[in-house]
Amino acid sequence: MFMSADIIVKAVMVGLIFASVLTWTIWLAKTLELWGARRRLNRAQRSLANARSLAEGARPAMAASPHVGRLIVAVETEFHRSPDLRDIDGLKERIAARFERIEAGIGRKMMRATGILATIGATAPFIGLFGTVWGIMNSFIGISKLHTTNLAVVAPGIAEALLATAFGLAAAIPAVVIYNMFARSIAHYRALYADASVEILTLVSRDLSQPPAARIDPFEPRRRSAATPMAE
Repeated sequence: MFMSADIIVKAVMVGLIFASVLTWTIWLAKTLELWGARRRLNRAQRSLANARSLAEGARPAMAASPHVGRLIVAVETEFHRSPDLRDIDGLKERIAARFERIEAGIGRKMMRATGILATIGATAPFIGLFGTVWGIMNSFIGISKLHTTNLAVVAPGIAEALLATAFGLAAAIPAVVIYNMFARSIAHYRALYADASVEILTLVSRDLSQPPAARIDPFEPRRRSAATPMAE
């Protein structure tokens, strides 16, 4: 049926096949990406939950998850810009504001390529329908030229046209299902990421609740170790 179809119908079906291949490619890539990111995030969360201070939990958490590392770098930046640590409330507000922007950016990054699935799911049935309409038009034109309504003459052309609709549905249905699956998985990941940011804020608050004489910059040891090779 494909080989005997009109060139426009063939182009529609080839495009829908490409869209279907693209859908399953995105499914495989995003599944691996989300699985790895969730696994790393869980390791980082365990490190933060077992830590008694940010200085203790920062290094293993950063090594476990680059996404959590961005949160810790944001905390380090604010500590570096507020070396006296006297404005505790302001420091917490600035850290929380940075976390909100980082979480939004991570959410956008994790949603990357899922918009293609939404587009395929929304447009593939209509593209297939266009191929069907075009094929049926050609069938009716052939009927008028042959001056016959014999079913044996009409049926092959209509079947070829309906094949385009079948291709459209075959491309659209998996795309919609996979998109919804990723939307739920990414929402779950963002919730876990928000939990990690709360763990970090808890450690920051715990560090800043120390008496002024005992309060230290949790990133000072790391900065000293980074500066030592330069001094040598």
